[in-house]
Amino acid sequence: MRQRPPWFSSLILALALSAGLALAAPLPVPLSDLFPTPVQTKTAIVINKVLERYHYRKFALDRAFAQAVLEQYLKTLDPNRSFFLARDIERFQTGARQLDEQLRRGELDIAFDIFRVYRMRVDERVAYALRLLDGPFEFDTAETFTFESDKTPWARDVAELDERWRKRIKHDFLSLKLADRSNTEIRERLRRRYEGLARRIRQFRSEDVFQTFMNAYTQTIEPHTSYMSPSTAEDFDISMKLSLEGIGAVLRADNEYTVVQSTVPGGPARESGQIQPGDRILGVAQGLDGPMEDVVGWRLEDVVNKIRGPKGSVVRLQIQPKATGSAKPVREVTLVRNEIKLEDQAAKSYLISDLAEAPGVKIGVIEVPAFYRDFEAEGTGAADFRSTTRDVRQLIGELVLRGIEGLVIDLRGNGGGSLTEATALTGLFIDTGPVVQVKDAFGKVEIEADREPGVAYDGPLAVLVDRESASASEIFAAAIQDYGRGLIIGEPTFGKGTVQTLIELNRYMPNEQAKLGRLRLTMAEFFRISGGSTQLRGVEPDIRFPTAQFVNKHGERALPNALPWTQIAPASFEPLHAVPSDLVESLKQRSLARIAKDPGFRMLVERGRLARESEEEQQISLREADRRAEDQRRNQRFKEEQERFLRARGLKPVDEDADQVDEEALDAQRKAIARIEAEEAARILADSIRLERGSSRRTRAVMRD
Repeated sequence: MRQRPPWFSSLILALALSAGLALAAPLPVPLSDLFPTPVQTKTAIVINKVLERYHYRKFALDRAFAQAVLEQYLKTLDPNRSFFLARDIERFQTGARQLDEQLRRGELDIAFDIFRVYRMRVDERVAYALRLLDGPFEFDTAETFTFESDKTPWARDVAELDERWRKRIKHDFLSLKLADRSNTEIRERLRRRYEGLARRIRQFRSEDVFQTFMNAYTQTIEPHTSYMSPSTAEDFDISMKLSLEGIGAVLRADNEYTVVQSTVPGGPARESGQIQPGDRILGVAQGLDGPMEDVVGWRLEDVVNKIRGPKGSVVRLQIQPKATGSAKPVREVTLVRNEIKLEDQAAKSYLISDLAEAPGVKIGVIEVPAFYRDFEAEGTGAADFRSTTRDVRQLIGELVLRGIEGLVIDLRGNGGGSLTEATALTGLFIDTGPVVQVKDAFGKVEIEADREPGVAYDGPLAVLVDRESASASEIFAAAIQDYGRGLIIGEPTFGKGTVQTLIELNRYMPNEQAKLGRLRLTMAEFFRISGGSTQLRGVEPDIRFPTAQFVNKHGERALPNALPWTQIAPASFEPLHAVPSDLVESLKQRSLARIAKDPGFRMLVERGRLARESEEEQQISLREADRRAEDQRRNQRFKEEQERFLRARGLKPVDEDADQVDEEALDAQRKAIARIEAEEAARILADSIRLERGSSRRTRAVMRD
């Protein structure tokens, strides 16, 4: 499988959500400027001390660890092994034999030496690529392009690297040709892509090189710890002081591509319905008619800077949907940057009352897209400040008045938020008691508990989760499961069970005048009240949906150096009446029987299968006829399943990429797809109600006899 190394501080990803700054294109940096400074030496020493003392994972800065740092740095710079030669790597390894001692002393010469060689190798590769672009391309030869990764052997010599690049450029050319671009347009676009790669690498300053290397260091420990240079920290602070404006998407780097990691509730990306986690961003354009700028191969923060901008402005993105891999259709999505407000993320409810298997049974569904709390309004003393718990409490009251017999809390796509709200929301369904345990780097365990007596709802409950349910969502779902308060349904969750804090490095050198930057440090871990962590494994549903088979390489499980799953002593709590295991098994079998005949789930499973095929693809044909046939096969597979589902629902399929689209019909189509899993969760809960009701009647009859 192609590797997905974290490239940059995860905090900088938040800039994709924020208002943009006017950035002038920097000039090339002379090679003579790419050497470590005395301030960077001091910063490295401080980072060493902070990590060794305060990081949750205890590690030893020994020779083996230093070698892993070197490997991570090389992976960061050259994840596909497309630039360095084997002889370069041998020289780097020789120079890094004492890297552990050098790091303790803050000596960074090897990191800068590697980067200077990298910059020269990039210039060489780009010059070769541009020469090839001037020549002819033939696509009727039976040959394949191999997707390189950090497992690919380093090229032995220039000739071997030339051959890899010949196939890479041919693949790039063919991919654009399949998207119906003219040869002239393709050559110009690829020329800009390759020239832009070299230009951006030449713009790296000493500060950028230092930040890149220190992030390789921190990510060797654990993926959520990262370093922000002084200028990066300043940009972040400025962006956070401005309104939260942008497209509402968190981005990550996946080799040369920028990939959507998640979308934010209420943001333009999620509201459009056209951008999903895993989609690749191939191009960015400003305004309704600005030129589309190819961003393949760009650094993540450069793509972020292109996407963010002031509220009300238009940005156009060229998107390659995850499920199609290299295939068509490449989609252009127009978004209006906007401020993401609390009400846009607010919980919403609806009623399901037309279940064929459970006539007359009403199931309420509350969608909780985020764990939000208006701390600013609360701080001013406002009595009516918005929060997830307050909104859900009100929605429960409304649904109870409508006669619901069961309630589904839908946490799909909920990436977390306020720990306070996760605890308080749990309190709506239990009387009082612990909700989550938090263990810090020194072994101290604190318990977050619901201390408010009473419940808002004591009826049958289910919690719907998926692979994107993370952090606070996992805390809530785990607590409901541990108390036996309700059924957990869906997919294994993300597995984000760690806690981070921001540390200003200057606090450890108070007399230092120069700014040292900031560290985002993992300093604690969440544990369930039953003792196990939510880290890595996430929350395992009581009843899995078939889409769960595609989750194993997702979330925390897919991140290198992620903290392992572990456990501590359970908290003291009183479990409630759990659903009996034989009843859970019966519910599973009934659900599987329905799902096997459900065209909606067939569509979802097919989408997951296509996405996995794309992710696990090692080679791809460079013969045009073969590629077109494969692309058509993949697109047709999903299209047929989607149309079968929509027709079963009485909906006319809508082509989202058509020149003219019936927006009302498109909204109905998206809503129907979004509710496939929620409706099955409602059926499972209805089954549970009916079966338990029948069991109670039989028990009463036996007692009478």
